[in-house]
This record gives sequence, C-alpha cells and structure tokens, in this order.
Amino acid sequence: MSENRLSRETSPYLLQHKDNPVHWWAWGPDALAEAKRTGKPIMLSVGYAACHWCHVMAHESFEDQATAAVMNELFVNIKVDREERPDIDAIYMSALHTLGEHGGWPLTMFLDADARPVWGGTYFPKDTRYGRPAFVDVLKRVAAVFRDEPEKVAESARELTAALKREPREGAAAATIDDRLLKDLTVRLVPAVDPVFGGLQGAPKFPQWSFFWLLWRGGIRYDHAPAREAVIRTLDHICQGGIYDHLGGGFARYSVDAFWLVPHFEKMLYDNALLIDLMTEVYRETRSELYRVRVAETVGWLQREMIAEGGGFAASLDADSEGEEGKFYVWSPEEIVGVLGEEDGRYFAQAYDVTKDGNFEGHNILNRLQQVPLRSAEEEARLATLRVKLLAERDKRVRPGWDDKVLADWNGLMIAALARASVVFGEPSWLGMAQRAFDFVVTRMSRDGRLLHSYRDGRAKAPATASDYANMIWGALRLFEATASKHYFDQAAAWVDVLNKHYWVADGGGYATSADDTDDVIVRLRPGSDDATPNANAIMLANLVALTTISGDERFAERAAALVAAFAPEVGRNIVAHTGLLAGAFDYLAPQQVVIAGDQFEGGAELIKVIRSISLPGALTYALHDAASGATLPGLAGKNPVNRVATAYVCLGPQCSPPLTAPDELARTLKEQRSL
Repeated sequence: MSENRLSRETSPYLLQHKDNPVHWWAWGPDALAEAKRTGKPIMLSVGYAACHWCHVMAHESFEDQATAAVMNELFVNIKVDREERPDIDAIYMSALHTLGEHGGWPLTMFLDADARPVWGGTYFPKDTRYGRPAFVDVLKRVAAVFRDEPEKVAESARELTAALKREPREGAAAATIDDRLLKDLTVRLVPAVDPVFGGLQGAPKFPQWSFFWLLWRGGIRYDHAPAREAVIRTLDHICQGGIYDHLGGGFARYSVDAFWLVPHFEKMLYDNALLIDLMTEVYRETRSELYRVRVAETVGWLQREMIAEGGGFAASLDADSEGEEGKFYVWSPEEIVGVLGEEDGRYFAQAYDVTKDGNFEGHNILNRLQQVPLRSAEEEARLATLRVKLLAERDKRVRPGWDDKVLADWNGLMIAALARASVVFGEPSWLGMAQRAFDFVVTRMSRDGRLLHSYRDGRAKAPATASDYANMIWGALRLFEATASKHYFDQAAAWVDVLNKHYWVADGGGYATSADDTDDVIVRLRPGSDDATPNANAIMLANLVALTTISGDERFAERAAALVAAFAPEVGRNIVAHTGLLAGAFDYLAPQQVVIAGDQFEGGAELIKVIRSISLPGALTYALHDAASGATLPGLAGKNPVNRVATAYVCLGPQCSPPLTAPDELARTLKEQRSL
C-alpha cells in the first residue's frame, strides 16, 4: 500500500512534507525500485527548507487532496532536499539547463524508471497563471506522453543523459593560465560591476563571492585600484542594504532589486561564511570600521542563532514566518515609535529609511542606503543602543523556520572564515567556535575515515561530495594557520587521500562531485564553473598549493598541476564562468607564506600587527612559538627567532627572505612580494 514515507527522514525540508496527501518517497533504492515495479514514471521535486517558492508550491499543490490524487495515480513521487543531496540536485538541475530552461527551486523533473531525466521545469502554479500551465495539466500531459509515446520518452532520456556525460571541454582550446591572463581578466571584469551600488549590474543581485574574490586578488596583485574599489563599493552597499539584517546580524541570500534593498529573506550559512571571509580580507587593507562591525555582528548572530547540536553550524533560516515572506523582519513607523518613544523613534526611522508608505509592500525593510558611510562614533553608539531594544521586541515575534541540519561543506566554509577572522580581529572565542564545529564534523560525521554530508537528530547520512572534503580541508588548513597544531594538517592530508582515491577522474582529471562508490547517481558530474557556493575544484587548487607549501610534498604539487591542466580547456571556452578556479590560480602561480617565529618574544606583537593590516589574499600566515607542534613540518622548520627577538620570514614558493625583525621592513617586503 502506498503512503507518505517522509516522517522517517531527518531533513527539516522533507519533514515539512510528511503530512502531505502525496505519497512521497525519499530518494533511494526503494523509491527507484518502486518505479520499476509499477512501471510509473518518476516525478522528482527538489527544494530546500528556506525556499519561499517551494513553500508556495507545497501549499498550492502538495497539500491539495485533488492534486495529490493525480500525482499518486500517475507517478512515483520523490522529494529531495537539495542541501542534503546536492549531488542529485546538481544532476537534474544540469538536465533542466540542457533543456534550455532557467534553473531554480523548486525543481520539478520527470524521470523514467531508470532515473534518467526526460523533461522538467521549476515552479508550476495550481492554476494557469504567470504564463505557466496548471500543475495538474502538466502532470496529465507528461503521464500521457510516457504512456502513449514510449519511444519518444526513451530517446529523450538517452539524449539528456548523454549530454550530462559529455565533457564541456571537448573541442575547446586550452587557456594558458598565467599572470597575463589573470591581469587582463581583472581589468575586463571591472565594468561588469555596478558603478553606483556595486555587485554585478542589474537585478537580482547576489554576493557572487568567487567573482569578487578574484577581483580583489587581481586588484591587490596587479595594483589595480578600480578592481579594489569595485569590491569595496559592493561590500559597502551589501553591508548597509536591506540584504543585511541590521538588528540581528547576518546576510540574506540575495537582493531582488539592483540596490541591495529588498532581500529574498532566507539566511544561508554559506553566504554568511563567504561574506565574513571577504570582508575580513578587505578589512586588512582598508581598516574599514563598517566591515569590522558587520563581521562582529554576523558572528554574534551565528553564535546566538545558528549553532546546532554538538557545536556544528545549522544550515539556514527560512524567509517565511506565519506564511508570509519577510514578516519577521519588517517594521512600521508606529512599531518603531512604540518601542523607542517619539524622539528616538523618529531618529531611528530617519537613519534606517522607515516611512509611512514603506519601501516593501507597505512595510519597511531596515537599511542605510541613503547614507552609506558610518555616522560619527557618538551617533553609531546611540543607534546601537536603539537596535538592541528593537531586537528584543522582534524576538517576541513568530520566528522563521530553522533548518538545523549540519552540512559538512557549509561548515567547512564557516570554519575557514572564523579561523581567519579570529586572527585578524584578535577574537579567540571565534577560533573556539570554529574548532568545536570542526571537531563535530570529524567525530560525528565520519565513518571509517570517510565523511558523510549531513547530520541531524542524531544521524549522519548522505554520501559526501567533493565539496565536503574540499571545504573541510580548507577549514583544517585555516585552523592550522591559526594554531600551528599539526593534527589539523594531518587531517587535511588524510582527506586529500580520500579525494584522490574516490573522486579524482582518471580520464581527464579533476574531482567529480560524487565518489566512485556512490551508487544512486546516474552520472558523475565534474564541474569547474562557479555557483552560489565555491566549486570543489577551485577550493582544492588553493588547498593543494597550501599543502605543497607546508609539507614540501611534490605529490600535492603534481595534483595541483593536473587540476589546472584538466580545466584549462573549459577556461578557454568560457573564462568568466571560472572565476573561482582562476582565483585559486593566483596561489598556484605565486604561493606566499609569512612566518613570525617567536611571537612571544620582543617585537612579536608589532610584527603580528603588520600582517593583520596588509591584505595578503591566499597567503599562509603563521605566528609560531616553541610549543607549536606544526613547527617541525618542512615548510615551517628552521624558521627560528634571532637572538630571542620575534623574527619574520617572508616566502614566495621555496624562496624566503632573510630574517626580518623591523615592522616597517616587514611591511615593505610584504607589499613588494604580493605583486611578484
């Protein structure tokens, strides 16, 4: 007897659908076997807990008895949390793109009994509108094609699956990835940035970390001021826009307009990790008080609202509460005055663009886009006091849904960001947060030396993707930089061994999304292009260079070279789609390392202040003392303090400067070397 099986799952997104009248299956061998047994096609629905339009389609169709009856009669219905199974999502989203359709969630795909894609779309309304057909009509038409035209269905499935397996590099000339290419790209990308509001021109606006990370790196390496200014303009407006939660901290996923004003209100762990990391690096060069404050506030939000079971970081906060998008976050002038009083209320409303007419569907999204630079210290202190009162009042509202599953890949990003920020801003408690999350993933999300992707409710599940390893390796290397504790390096190296054994594509090179023993995927994708989160191959290029620098082990260097060669044809075919990979190429071309030995001795604090106040994107930086277990590794060995005075060594590849003890000399050397 068919039934809804989602109550047995741990994913908050799947559990949102456990009471639907749809006879949902979770992805897995049982669901696929049911399709073969019944001869029914598969209706695959992919979404995530914080997805607004996923909720809309659920309320309109999946909770509707009549619609569910059609679904149950005609299809085996499978529900997938894209965050729990990013490998499955990537395959069928790629299939949708191959059909010439725009992607997005909810993803609605129709598959044959072998799980091969045939046709699909995204959101379908219950009734015909928005220029889209009614969902029930779609279901009936698709089922009729499967029933009446099996040859056509089989041909479509074969062609789509073959297209997914086809390498995009075929027929493309390999790019020569060198300084000439990277400098030219840096200059060419600047005009793509909105000259007023930052971000890529037009709407919607996403933070686009890979793009702006490359632009910042190029701006520093080639001393290209327009590139640096484009990044600064973007971050300034993100920090003061409605995409930022000015009361609670943290950034929403994107802005629906060109001004960073109206967000899609969900908050994702990965966006906040990447923005913390970028702001931290740009702060080193600019000393922007705005970035310092936003990083601290966002880490405060993380600590207050996003720590899940055991110290891992939760995945997301929903956009909706009480069935309405953004309701938790918006204000009226009357509400502001009711909390703050007449005088303070008017002052706050003027600073945060709160008006009677509102700036979002009659309501007000707090923002400071009308005056982006910070006010005087006295005014900022007054506003901070008022924000505390409003936050306390907001906390009484019905909160958006919390997706508390712990994802290894997103945790790796936040661990890396916190470890670096803890050093730059001198916040040891942030390092402790990163270490606890790292320990959680290692101890609770590992089995026989292999990572699992997702954890919730006492269960680790879902096969790890290459990004789980790549991002956790990045986190481990950042923790090694912050602590010089050798066990972080050892764990990173062990995970590389797993990646090389199970994810490396022998025919052509590069890391596949899925392992060679993940048995429920129809194809192993091997992407190198940018996405909302960094590509595993992009992150691994920088990781492999770092491991080479630290260990001197040429195996890491050889794999880095093979990875560059593997994606050079794709870069040649579409260079702007590979900014993340090319950002990693800066490290490949000029691996930089800075070691301060004897940081506890005279002059140590001054030398550390220097490396915190100069942007060295991608550089490995260490402050070593005698007890540091990692100091014996080849890349750090022999770098000792001179005459019990703190001493800096600045290295480019295997070549290191003479010992440096004067802060001004260190600063001059660093600025010279970062452009070599």
